[in-house]
Amino acid sequence: MFHTPTALISPYGGRLIDLLVEPAALDERRAYASRLPSLQLSQRALCDLELLATGGFSPLDRFMSQADYRRVVADMRLADGTLFPIPVTLPVDLTPDVQLDRDIALRDGKNNLLAILTIEEIYRWDADDAARNVFGTLDSRHPLVAEMARWGNDNLSGRLEVLALPQHFDFRDLRLTPAQTRAKLAASNHANVVAFQTRNPLHRVHEELTKQAASAVDGILLLHPSVGLTKPGDVDHYTRVRTYRALVQHYYEPDCVVLALLPLAMRLAGPREALWHAIIRRNHGANHLIVGRDHASPGTDSFGRPFYGPYDAQALVERYRDETGVTPLPFHELVYLPDEDRYEQTSRIPPGTRTASLSGTQVRDEYLNRGRLLPAWFTRPEVAEILADSYPPRHRQGVCVWFTGLSGAGKSTTASVLELLLLECGRRSTLLDGDTVRTHLSKGLGFGKADRDTNIRRIGFVAAEIVKHGGLVICAAISPYRATRDEVRLLVGSDQFVEVFVDTPLEECERRDTKGLYAKARRGEIRDFTGIDDPYEPPLQPEIRLDTLAHSAEANARLIIHYLVQAGFIRTAELNDWR
Repeated sequence: MFHTPTALISPYGGRLIDLLVEPAALDERRAYASRLPSLQLSQRALCDLELLATGGFSPLDRFMSQADYRRVVADMRLADGTLFPIPVTLPVDLTPDVQLDRDIALRDGKNNLLAILTIEEIYRWDADDAARNVFGTLDSRHPLVAEMARWGNDNLSGRLEVLALPQHFDFRDLRLTPAQTRAKLAASNHANVVAFQTRNPLHRVHEELTKQAASAVDGILLLHPSVGLTKPGDVDHYTRVRTYRALVQHYYEPDCVVLALLPLAMRLAGPREALWHAIIRRNHGANHLIVGRDHASPGTDSFGRPFYGPYDAQALVERYRDETGVTPLPFHELVYLPDEDRYEQTSRIPPGTRTASLSGTQVRDEYLNRGRLLPAWFTRPEVAEILADSYPPRHRQGVCVWFTGLSGAGKSTTASVLELLLLECGRRSTLLDGDTVRTHLSKGLGFGKADRDTNIRRIGFVAAEIVKHGGLVICAAISPYRATRDEVRLLVGSDQFVEVFVDTPLEECERRDTKGLYAKARRGEIRDFTGIDDPYEPPLQPEIRLDTLAHSAEANARLIIHYLVQAGFIRTAELNDWR
């Protein structure tokens, strides 16, 4: 039986933090907190608060102090030297209510009271410094680099009294705290615990991998999916957990697996995040972790290059295995052998053996997006049906066509033609034009950088909601800043975001300017005008680049239609008509 020693060389997996207020004092502390000024937590901060409160981030028992934060960013250790690779902070924009040595109530987005924070430290932090050190990049295609640009400039730290954990009404029987998870694992008759971190549905290859890994060390599998914030565009956790539950119920031995949900807000920090996952799983009772290829990677950067090396995560977890008490188990590549109806490591297959495999792109493009059930050799029927129910064919999915370019480039004109051509193809769309949005959704905003970013984020939020519900939305706004456009791409989902760069030269935009705005800007009558005294940052790799000098608005709109047909967002069209 796996027992956690009371005294470990490693600080992980020993006494778990418990910041919850004793029941006897709860009413009194709630009454006191109701009179305090409040701070509403982001979804990320809510996830962090829950894992701080229950010991998932042990030995951390608060949002990081300045000393902890600086050393974690610099060399992956808390101020006392304990290994901890990811900053866990509470960034805010300061208000008169936020002052040293004062208590403040922490609430969720629906104003539910969760905790009392005694503010012992307020310190400035640098987003670029954190991005360079923790993520190894300043590229705004990294989800956290884009997100951190919107965080407050100061971090708060101090003693936490947790009055209630964040509310979850879904899968309540699977939401186990570290202590509950450890107790469930300890009841098994296995020498080791193998944790599997996942944010994706499990196919047969993952099932086989986890079974082989647990068996190799005489272990029990802790199937521990992240159900907090994951990579934008990921399969939602409701769908994923349904597939995990179906697999556990039908295809794993009951005494060989524990399914528990982890409310982790992922940072997608690659190697550092893999090491963080090892520490978190140690706190939940595991002493082995399956570390996959490209573990916790956000994908590719603005130039199409991977952010991290494919095996960097495995190497980092291996380097610190003695310190964390967690042994990494590499994610071996497996393929299916049709003639033997089983999976095998590629390194063990004789030359000439018939094999079968599907890439993630094939799963998406050849099956899910076409409404076809995944083959039984690749995915269990129960999982295939759940995925098919949750993900309609591509032509019924939402998509955002985002026009960007200088004022006068031809965005609105082309977008209006596109709207009509889409109707001819059988798809209705919503057009969010920059000028119209300024009149209604963003009325009152100015044209400084902060207000421009707010305007684009508002358009992006509406677009993301339309896409989420299967609609096609056309957005036509100058959107001059690359980082903000990348932020919207992540909000909508990269697979459903089509960036269209209307690449019209500045001199042509000035020649077309019937309102005389460029002339006024050059005379200094209008300030912060894009292309004159405020920069326009063109996309580095847009899905579509339009030339309005060589092609008419109609011809350009047909190019976009052709792209949408090829991508599957339009089911039927006579392609010859769109050339």
